[in-house]
Parts: sequence; structure tokens; C-alpha cells
Amino acid sequence: MALTPEDVVTKQFQHVRFKEGFDPDEVDDFLDEIVVEWRKTIAENEELKAKLAAYESGEAPAAASTDDAVVEEVPAPVPAVEQPAPAGDMAPAAASAGIIELAQRLHDEHVAEGKAQRDKLIADAQAQAASIISEAEARGRDEVARLEAERVSLEGRISELQQFEKDYRGQLRGFIESKLRDLDTTGVSAGA
Repeated sequence: MALTPEDVVTKQFQHVRFKEGFDPDEVDDFLDEIVVEWRKTIAENEELKAKLAAYESGEAPAAASTDDAVVEEVPAPVPAVEQPAPAGDMAPAAASAGIIELAQRLHDEHVAEGKAQRDKLIADAQAQAASIISEAEARGRDEVARLEAERVSLEGRISELQQFEKDYRGQLRGFIESKLRDLDTTGVSAGA
């Protein structure tokens, strides 16, 4: 598999249950793929440097590899440029710098993704909280209106019962007074 920087950037690892982080075997396998591809790149880089050195020295390059589809003729040798350090010493340092840069970029992307997800979760939670609050306020208003209507109904019933009591007392008083009058008249007529 030809590994590209996009593959490294977009690689998604499976989360492991009951512990934080990624599946170590999957991460190790992926890093092994990266190492293989980088070693190929380093070998190709060294091969190209050797060809360049051969062209610069005016020698014909060794037999072209099967990967070279077209070999361009160089009209004149290019003057040699002094290398500050041997290529062998630079490749591991460049590879290390590349790995660090890649790791930093992946870290930054994951941090940015985490912050975006955090902001989304906070926004969702705030929207849900606002919804719950508005629903609770609506229920509260409905309950207050229902209780107010019940209060008015009960006050009306109390007024009816007070009026009934007043009427009943009046009727009872009239009945008792009429019986007392009847008693007085029967007692007077019996005594006569």
C-alpha cells in the first residue's frame, strides 16, 4: 500500500472500551506501515542523490531502474554543490523532524476537533436547557391558570353555600317562631 500524508492525517483508530486511548495493536500496525513507507522514501532519496552525483560528475548513470519511465537527457553537467553534512546523517534527522511535525499537526487537529466537539456539546446542552426551562415555565403558567380557575370555582361554591346557610337559617327561624306562636295560641286556648 502506498502511504500518503493524507492517509496519516485521516487515519481513524478504534476506541477501546473500559480504558482511554486507541487500540495499541492497531496504532502499532499503522506506525509500522509508516516506517516501511519512509524507509522506501529514504532509499529512493539516496538512489536519486547517487544518480544526481553521477550526472554532476559527468558519468553515465548506472542502469536505469524499472521505475524510471522516461530518462531525460541533461545537456551539461550541473556544478556540484557542497553538502553541509553527509546524506546518511541528514536522513534520520529529517525523518525525525517530519515525524515530529506530523505528530504536532495531528495533535493540533485532534485538539481543534475536540474543542469543536466540546463547543457543539455545550451549545446542544444550552439549547436543551433553554427548551426544558421554557417547557417548565409553560407548565407553570398552565398550572397557575388551572389553580386560579379552581380557586374562582371554589369561591363561587363557598358563596353559594353561605347563601344556602343564610336562607336555611331564615327558614328554620321562621318555622320555629311559627311553632312557638302555635304553641302559645294552643296553650292560651287550652287554659281558657
